[in-house]
Amino acid sequence: MAKKQKKQSGTGGTPATVALTAAGADYTVHAYEHDPAHPSYGEEAAQAMGVSPDRVFKTLVAEVDGELTVAVVPVAGTLNLKALATAVSGKRAVMADPAAAERTTGYVRGGISPLGQRKKLRTVLDDSASAHATICVSAGRRGLEVELAPGDLARLTGAVLAPIGHE
Repeated sequence: MAKKQKKQSGTGGTPATVALTAAGADYTVHAYEHDPAHPSYGEEAAQAMGVSPDRVFKTLVAEVDGELTVAVVPVAGTLNLKALATAVSGKRAVMADPAAAERTTGYVRGGISPLGQRKKLRTVLDDSASAHATICVSAGRRGLEVELAPGDLARLTGAVLAPIGHE
């Protein structure tokens, strides 16, 4: 069962929640018991929180023309690499090496958040996010999600909205 917490003070937390607090953003933290055997981090989060998978977004790191780029798409779908490249005026996108993604963001796979990354990467948020008052993204570790308005996520990450996900 997901444990819901309201915004906490700026002490402690993950880099993502610290960044949200420092920005004065409204958000809610959802914690749940992560099962290492579960085949999908995002689907596990949606089930544990009792939230529709179209409101839970996964953070993927891709390389567009050699530059690491963050893609935030619903867990119910997949990333369209060609659309991602187009969204950032690139020619070719491929999934990033997982070790490079972890090293650059400061997070581990399954816990990569679009917020509070070690190095600020250009970010693209799937435009389906704007259909929801709030969405959930990783809060920076497995078993921890943060719920916030898509506009706040876009503003805080400098994300562009584009149709980069598909079912």
